[in-house]
Amino acid sequence: MPKMKTKSGAKKRFKLTGTGKVTRRRAFKSHLLEHKSAKRLRAKRKDTALHGSDVKEVLRLLGRR
Repeated sequence: MPKMKTKSGAKKRFKLTGTGKVTRRRAFKSHLLEHKSAKRLRAKRKDTALHGSDVKEVLRLLGRR
């Protein structure tokens, strides 16, 4: 049986932590930043954990490492 390929779109968007959690980038930080507050933009610098209901699907896309 051939190897399962990782979905390259998911590979670019998600990372697995050492403890097995899935992290993602925060949304709304790519453009139209002038009117967004500095507090809001600072909060979006940090990656955050993926919601529990989405983890199973993302692990499947990543090849269930």
